[in-house]
Amino acid sequence: MKVWIPHQDGQALLGELPPEVTVEVAEDVSRLPSETAGVRFWVPPFLSGGDATALLRELPDLAVVQLLSAGADAWAGRVPSGVTLCDARGVHDPSTAEWVVAAVLSQLRAFPALARAQARREWAYDEVAPTDQLAGKRVLIVGAGSIGTAVRDRLAPFEVSFTLVARTARPEQGVHGVEELPGLLPEADVVVLLVPLTEATRGLVDEGFLAAMRDGALLVNAARGPVARTEALAAELRTGRISAALDVTDPEPLPADHELWTMPNVLLTPHVAGSVRGLLPRAYRLVAEQVRRFAAGEPLINTVVDGY
Repeated sequence: MKVWIPHQDGQALLGELPPEVTVEVAEDVSRLPSETAGVRFWVPPFLSGGDATALLRELPDLAVVQLLSAGADAWAGRVPSGVTLCDARGVHDPSTAEWVVAAVLSQLRAFPALARAQARREWAYDEVAPTDQLAGKRVLIVGAGSIGTAVRDRLAPFEVSFTLVARTARPEQGVHGVEELPGLLPEADVVVLLVPLTEATRGLVDEGFLAAMRDGALLVNAARGPVARTEALAAELRTGRISAALDVTDPEPLPADHELWTMPNVLLTPHVAGSVRGLLPRAYRLVAEQVRRFAAGEPLINTVVDGY
């Protein structure tokens, strides 16, 4: 059985596989390593969509698509019947949680303003001090999956309190349902978005959501850009009433002339939360496990159902 992976280094990282497995590297969907017949297990390039999803029609024997991303929004609903779609749940927990912590601390401690002052060679103490602080803040995590749990665990030592929200409430775990957001948002100092992009979450952050946030609150989007309505977000940020840290935008990449780039209350990074040097070893441990499970006829993990 043929397995296609997108990284040359992945071959060594996969370790020992069953003898019937042949691994080939398909780094670019426009330059395939062999005939498409016989490809049973495909790992598309990281954060791919568009051209990559079009290749699905050319893989007649495909049985499994294993993504390297935690989100499956570019693939859900596009995978043919009979093909199992799996995401990389768990692979990006450390890196994305680190980005959230870094982004929250950077905004609260005014690092973006200080970096701009450094570029001007200005000693900006009087401009920014005293800064805000993380200690004592109330953090609302919208998306109580594995990344949300990782964020909570990493923020816990900073003396903050937490409220977690999921698609459905889990009272036994202290997790609220998404329908409770209107009552929870006014109490939160920091709102972290970690939900997958589905039809239910697209545009979740709209005018009403933003209006419910308390004055001075920080919105952190480490989910997907379309979870927030860009026009509504920009309008609210324009008032200066809240601030934001965004690793994702809609559209993406963000056009160079978009106002979000220059807003002083916005920290913007180019979808880098999961792009760290430790990604490939973690990702290919998951891929190897999935290939072994598939070859042995065992159930796969991280299967995507209804976009989740």
